[in-house]
Amino acid sequence: MKRVVMFFMEYTGIVIAKYFYTSSSGVSNFPEFVAVGLVDDVQMIHYDSNTQKAEFKQQWMEKAAEDDPEYSARQTNRLMNTQQVFKGNIDILKQRFNQTGGVHVYQEMYGCEWDTETNNVTGYDQLSYNGEDFLAFDLKTETWIAPKQQAVIAKQKCDSDRALSARQKNYFTHICPEWLKKYLNYSGSSLRRTGAITLDFNWTWKDNK
Repeated sequence: MKRVVMFFMEYTGIVIAKYFYTSSSGVSNFPEFVAVGLVDDVQMIHYDSNTQKAEFKQQWMEKAAEDDPEYSARQTNRLMNTQQVFKGNIDILKQRFNQTGGVHVYQEMYGCEWDTETNNVTGYDQLSYNGEDFLAFDLKTETWIAPKQQAVIAKQKCDSDRALSARQKNYFTHICPEWLKKYLNYSGSSLRRTGAITLDFNWTWKDNK
């Protein structure tokens, strides 16, 4: 357990960290897998299957590498693994939807929102297939929502994995907002808003999504 005092000047309202993963098959002249991370709609990191490297999109992200020299390599390895998982997921979904050739797209959007005035944190994790909702995590109930019959098997599997639900809850209520606060601190004036606050928080760091 660590105790850290971090100072964030001129932030008020809701700030958001969100991540988009897109895996596709049958799409020409486009990477098979693309991942981007954003803070308040400013892209900070990018990875795709062509470069196979997590690349910083903001100069202030270099501070993350200064604090943690393994940060970039760890993100690259994690996203390379995610790329393979998503590729396998497309193959599984094509079978469940009784599909063969053609263009298919599997996407995930997840992240967290932090209200700097109330200190309230919310998180979300949504997956889609071919542009339609497929599966979503409900943070309040710690269960998964399946809007399509083909997603019921995945929902049941995820719901039965209580360790997965615990990891999801820990990520969205602790890890994600703590990283969001660090990114805001790294960004300095480039993402600042009006007002001023000082934060003091505890955390145990065990994972980086």
